[in-house]
Amino acid sequence: SRENMDSCAGMDDNIDSSDRRDVTVIYRRQVRADQRRVAGRLRDDCRKSFYYGMLVLIAQKAGRTEKMSRNIKMILQYDGSRYNGWQKQGNTPNTIQEKIEQVLERMTGKTVEVHGSGRTDAGVHATGQVANAHLETGLTTEEIKEYLNQYLPEDILVQKTEEMQGRFHSRLNAREKIYTYRVDMAAKSSVFERKYVFTLGESLAVDWMREAAKILCGTHDFKSFCVGRTGKKTTVRTLYEIEINSSGTIVEMRFRGNGFLYNMVRILAGTLIEVGQGKREAHTMSQILEAKDRKKAGFTAPAKGLFLTEVFYS
Repeated sequence: SRENMDSCAGMDDNIDSSDRRDVTVIYRRQVRADQRRVAGRLRDDCRKSFYYGMLVLIAQKAGRTEKMSRNIKMILQYDGSRYNGWQKQGNTPNTIQEKIEQVLERMTGKTVEVHGSGRTDAGVHATGQVANAHLETGLTTEEIKEYLNQYLPEDILVQKTEEMQGRFHSRLNAREKIYTYRVDMAAKSSVFERKYVFTLGESLAVDWMREAAKILCGTHDFKSFCVGRTGKKTTVRTLYEIEINSSGTIVEMRFRGNGFLYNMVRILAGTLIEVGQGKREAHTMSQILEAKDRKKAGFTAPAKGLFLTEVFYS
């Protein structure tokens, strides 16, 4: 240090030259030791952030990088509160799909397209979204998962990665999906629940809701329960089950079906809520289905109470 140098410079002038050389050697050794300690700390600080990026380089040097594209399936969780939905949009990068593609493109150095099993709306959450992407990488599926979780925002989590056959498509090959809608009957929701429930502020007659749900189950034309611009060839879908449970002030509705139209679950939930409020009678569900008119069904329940829970494949 500078203080050490000053101290050495101020020594008795009578000190002999060999002693001066010894002091200089000791000082230089101390400087080199200090430099090594600083460098060591820097390496430790950088190691974690460099590790996942270096996995790609290590794989290349080890000859593990395959030029053939591999189809990787991902099971995801996300909090949709601050995102503009799943699907990539031209006017904003703030979508779940865009965030995942950015990280995978950083990992592979190539353009990547991620396909999701369902295009959840802005504010909708997922505990079991499934996606897939074709990647040119030599990383193992576990290393791909670790890389994604290192660089994705904290409100997006990759739970599992798996290599699939080349023709697997997360949306086109899906056979069943489960969505869950959560309602809080309390006047004010918990601070820790408020982003994940629709706060209704009044009691619901769950038995009436279950009675209506039975009528909605089965294969029907659900045109009354979707917005007009579906882009689908048919609005016929099969609802295998609607399970309604309550615990404390929370009511959960689980919808299991072979497919869902745009806003279908939220309109079904809104209609069943109105039955629970006594605004509609259960037997009118048949009339709503037959009408094939969106205006006949209930309100569209808010996005924040909806979760894509699970996706099934044959």
